[in-house]
Amino acid sequence: MSLLSLRPPSLFPAPPRHMKGRSGELTTLARTVIETAPTRLALVGAGGSGKSMLAAALAHRVARHFPGGIHWFRVGAWDFRTLTEMLALRFGTSRDRHALVPGLQTFLSGARPLPRLLVLDNHEDDQAMARFLDALSGTSATFLITARRCLLAGVLIYPVTAPLITSGRSAFPRVAPLTRVLRWNPLALDIADAIVGSGAATAAQLETFLDRNGIASVKVIDHEDDLPEVALLVTWAWKHLSAASRRMLTVLSHVEGDSVDLPSLARLATIRSSAASTTAIAALERWHLVQEPMAGRYTVHAVVRYAVRKVAQLSLDVVFDHYVSLLEAHPERLMMEQTHLFAAMDHAHRIGNLSAMLRIERLLQRLDEDAR
Repeated sequence: MSLLSLRPPSLFPAPPRHMKGRSGELTTLARTVIETAPTRLALVGAGGSGKSMLAAALAHRVARHFPGGIHWFRVGAWDFRTLTEMLALRFGTSRDRHALVPGLQTFLSGARPLPRLLVLDNHEDDQAMARFLDALSGTSATFLITARRCLLAGVLIYPVTAPLITSGRSAFPRVAPLTRVLRWNPLALDIADAIVGSGAATAAQLETFLDRNGIASVKVIDHEDDLPEVALLVTWAWKHLSAASRRMLTVLSHVEGDSVDLPSLARLATIRSSAASTTAIAALERWHLVQEPMAGRYTVHAVVRYAVRKVAQLSLDVVFDHYVSLLEAHPERLMMEQTHLFAAMDHAHRIGNLSAMLRIERLLQRLDEDAR
């Protein structure tokens, strides 16, 4: 069996410690997935509504019904070729251009197919996703998609709203007075709750800051990730963070892979000592500006990512070179860094850089040889 077809459980995000106000939704979704498998289900909702957390909790709840395993992919706006190569690398099937899709179809069907659950997180490109799902229709795989919007026929849409919003209650008692101000957005309330819990500000002080900065203003937003409820809290935090923490947040807001370990994060953020990097990430964790989907690896929510990108920039060429160089030197790290390889592939395709494409292809050939 190819090394690339192995799937360590640690690569799947840990189940959320709590899912306030979501028990009814989880029960309904679990029953839907189990009773209609294989199926295609999309969790659709506004930025910060809790789609990815709900997907992680749901996947862990139904895992025993999928003996082929649960597999998490961050897809974003990646094109069809990147999506299919991503699965081929994960499952160890052929990456030959003409055998790519047939190989995946065979793997996901086979003579005695094992039901698998594939989570496609943060979907953005409807055309690429439609082509991808249609190409793999008829297999034994169940696809669970998270998206801010999903204009796909043939997919069951499940709307995700903020927990407890229909009952008018607050899922975060410590900042209950901010619930209406922040329009029940769970991501915004979680960050506000963490800030207040740390003693850095009171709920009243945050409310004053939000009010002075136009939280109640009605205006057109750029897209689903442009949420003032979160952006203003990020603005507040940015002013109170150290330069090192800001650089870390900037890196995490530009990296397109799933998660980043602390050594890579420190290197990309130009933080030279382990003590300084530990202190910098602790500040971001304390205010829930970052997420830790698995021990020692960090990421940020797409809404936080967009807010940070408005005030700080990082060249994706720097990220590309870091991860490609890392895998060239340490191919044994592929399983933990594979989403960064997928991101590097997509970056090379997107910018049309032939030398970058060839560098990726040489790396993939070497990885294939090492896996045999």
